Amino acid sequence: MKKSERINQMLRFINQKQQFTLRDLMQEFQISKRTALRDIASLEEIGAPIYTEYGRYGGYRLLNQIPLPPISFNSQEIYILYFAMQALQSFTNLPFQVSFRTIHEKFINELSENQRQDIERMQHRVSFRHTDQIKDSAYLEVLLMAAVKNKVLEIEYQKEFQKSIRTIQPISVYPMKGYWYCQAYDIQKKAYRVFRCDRITSAKTTNMEPIKDLNEITIRNAQSLWKPSEQAVQFKCMINHAGIEQFQQEHYPSMKLTYESGTPYMVGWYEPSELEFIIKYLAGFGKSIKIIDPPILKEKLRQYFRDLLNNV
Repeated sequence: MKKSERINQMLRFINQKQQFTLRDLMQEFQISKRTALRDIASLEEIGAPIYTEYGRYGGYRLLNQIPLPPISFNSQEIYILYFAMQALQSFTNLPFQVSFRTIHEKFINELSENQRQDIERMQHRVSFRHTDQIKDSAYLEVLLMAAVKNKVLEIEYQKEFQKSIRTIQPISVYPMKGYWYCQAYDIQKKAYRVFRCDRITSAKTTNMEPIKDLNEITIRNAQSLWKPSEQAVQFKCMINHAGIEQFQQEHYPSMKLTYESGTPYMVGWYEPSELEFIIKYLAGFGKSIKIIDPPILKEKLRQYFRDLLNNV
């Protein structure tokens, strides 16, 4: 990192912390003690009101906040932001309903001529493959803000030909294979569920007290909360290397990979109402898996392929 860029970031760092030590600067910016001392001198030269506190618990104090310079990005950061911008193209719906075109135009207009030319050349050298969003999701912002602010929602959920009113506490939202999904706690069922966001036809905030423990849950650890019901069916499939790669690309909270004497297996559970879903999921593995248990799953998968052949 160039010194001018580091000084710029350091201004923001000390403006936020107000009190800091040499060790803070050394750890934050991965610099030596000598460089940290020189940088503090440079900050003082440009007018940062830094006061030195001596003694065992001494350090530095910013006497008052200082005006910060505009944020600037180097070329590498510009390219990273451009790649991130391209990811937005996959979604016709985004939380807060911000269109890709508006953001993209503002981004391009702020670039220098050289940076703009580099981006234009990059468009012809990098191929961005997108999964188009299959259906619109009207309540993404409501679901996301309920997760952020720890609110309980009443939603109307349309699944196939059935509508139901559900009371949920959203945990997170995420896109996958052209759809948006919401991980949430179903208040009535007292269980964790995943809702397809395009099937939510209405959503409104309630006055119900949220479950406090859910406030600490993030999208990374939410999967561990999904538990099978008493009616859930356990399954086990032998899986080869190609199947493992496919599993890593797409799997669900109710399943995992295990090894027995060096042999890999996919194990998990499904609810009786999810039988058709699990059959279609396993069918996608083709010859990469072999169902071990339960026997009914083997027969249902055979029947699935027989039906496919009858339609050829």
